[in-house]
Amino acid sequence: MLKRLLTMTACAMVGAAGIAATSAAAQNVKITPLGSHEGEFCRFDRAMIFEDPDGTRLLCDAGRTVQGPNDPRLGKIDGVLLSHVHGDHLGDRHGATLNGGECGKPDLSVIAAPETNSVKIVVAKKANFYVGGEMNSWFNKKVPAAGGKKSQVKLIRFGAMRKHGGVSIYSVPAVHSNGVNPAFIDGPMAGLMKEAGLTAYVGPPGGYVLKFSNGLTVYLSGDTGVTAEQETVVNKQLKANLAVINIGGTFTTGPTEAAYVINELVKPNAVIVSHANEVATKGGKVIAGTKTEMFQKAVNVPAHVPLSGNVMEFDGTGKCVSGC
Repeated sequence: MLKRLLTMTACAMVGAAGIAATSAAAQNVKITPLGSHEGEFCRFDRAMIFEDPDGTRLLCDAGRTVQGPNDPRLGKIDGVLLSHVHGDHLGDRHGATLNGGECGKPDLSVIAAPETNSVKIVVAKKANFYVGGEMNSWFNKKVPAAGGKKSQVKLIRFGAMRKHGGVSIYSVPAVHSNGVNPAFIDGPMAGLMKEAGLTAYVGPPGGYVLKFSNGLTVYLSGDTGVTAEQETVVNKQLKANLAVINIGGTFTTGPTEAAYVINELVKPNAVIVSHANEVATKGGKVIAGTKTEMFQKAVNVPAHVPLSGNVMEFDGTGKCVSGC
């Protein structure tokens, strides 16, 4: 009788531990990079899906590596976030299949302009489209023209916040540019702009801070240089404990400048590398001498590499608990 009682108690304890583990996992935020080549971090990789414990799924900067709205990796998408309208973020083209071409020169054979990859995904997924600046005025025309609804476009300018499910979405500044390429514009104006070498300004670019229901607070830098708001707003006001930051240089902060932002301004508990503009990995391992390796060595916190298709899970403190 005693032996049977001890066995039942042990089983109950194992079962309780299993339930506790499952419950803990359910409280993590899942971050899935959608790059051009499975298991690697490649030249044009920007896109990421953020999934709250309540199931809300947000796609940030679809760009060129999501194979349109029928990309099987997308699944349910509740909202699409856009930092700015440059082709590598908005999506002027994309590949026909995953792993097409090479990591440094992926297949971009499908032309998505003038509708854009982002707009096509928003319409097909019936998702909200979060934009800042004067981008909403343009997309208020563009989304309905592609078959969606004007109501899907949600303006969120610096200082503002919107809720989507369990996620609070804050708009924060980015120091960059934000000109619409004539390829995205219909009619005679596009020809005149192209001939003159001009783009159409649609307000300032931006970044985001996402506060999830488990307490995780993520800074999405978009494309930016060093800016004081990374300390005053992202760190001190919003208290981001995980950052996703561009390190590519020339067009944005390079690895040294980005490391300064992480170490001295934002001060998160961990960071995910983004926008490196290089072949950063081979066989899923960081290549020696890359900007990605340089950044990893320069920061004082864990720097995770967004390998395409690899699901990373983070707890409310910014600690990676799986997939990193």
